[in-house]
Amino acid sequence: MQAATRNEKTNIQSDPGWPGYRILTIALDRYDRHIPFFLDDLRVSDGIRLKALEVGMLPPRRDGVDRHKRMLVDREFDVSEVSLASYIIAKHRGAPFTAVPVFPRRLFSQNHIFVNVDAKVHKPADLIGKRVGVWAFQVTMSVLAKGDLKSDYGVPWEQIHWVTQHPEEIAWKGDGLPIERAPAGKDLAQMLVSGELDALIHPHPPAIIEERTDRVRRLFPNAVDECVRYHRRHGYFPIMHLLALKAELAEAIPGLPRKLIDVWDEAKRQARDFYRDPGYALMAFARNEYERQIETLGDDPWRSGLAANRANLDRFMEYMVDQKLIPEPLPVEALFHPTVLDT
Repeated sequence: MQAATRNEKTNIQSDPGWPGYRILTIALDRYDRHIPFFLDDLRVSDGIRLKALEVGMLPPRRDGVDRHKRMLVDREFDVSEVSLASYIIAKHRGAPFTAVPVFPRRLFSQNHIFVNVDAKVHKPADLIGKRVGVWAFQVTMSVLAKGDLKSDYGVPWEQIHWVTQHPEEIAWKGDGLPIERAPAGKDLAQMLVSGELDALIHPHPPAIIEERTDRVRRLFPNAVDECVRYHRRHGYFPIMHLLALKAELAEAIPGLPRKLIDVWDEAKRQARDFYRDPGYALMAFARNEYERQIETLGDDPWRSGLAANRANLDRFMEYMVDQKLIPEPLPVEALFHPTVLDT
């Protein structure tokens, strides 16, 4: 079988298995709303096909891990799901990317804050002066949680001692901030269990968090109710990732940014249909939970488009500036391609 080739002038791939098509690589994690991409069930247009690569942040993944760096630093993919925070930093520095207002991953911070049972942390204010672990300071979940703690719970992130596990995706020093790297060979989740950390904020809670309920619990005893209260207060399901693409591709293929919104929305529509079957998921009551979500978060908390997500993006930009990750806010419009600003 012949390998795909790339035209150096346009930086667009061709593939002998799909003659006559321009092939664009799109790096996505293996979420339910991305299944149609991996099934090759979608078409961008008559002349363009997407080659979906399963690239995550944690192994195992078919096409590897470290997706954000591979896109934002190495420019490996044509289109990719990337961290909102890292994308904002890269864009602020003039990186040659643009994006569309499609948000493949969303999470509530309240569901991702875990505490050691002996740390005497029973409410957000008890985190002041404590040692709290995060994947990295600029990870979107870290930014969201720090911002939410300060703005919603009156807990200044500056009064917490932060311990990071990994290097920052986009080089950033953070001089003078209360941040330290975990010792080499140390794992944050293990440090939480042992009591070396008082709390941990993590977008992908490790298995040990579930296994050691004798040592670890959530900060919010009923996290779901707290997340629903947050949604009612702010009106959105917080964004973690957006869909970025190389700026030169957006110029080389007229209409591509808008077509990417359409194709992702179609994938989401198909994913919603999965849950109409009560036997679709491993969860016995997945259909019931889907119905409950509609009742609590509305018919579609995953809306694409700039207008539906502006409040979320404006607030997150404020968090980025407050946490010294960027020196001044970018206009939200600067994050996206000009052809999709009316969405």
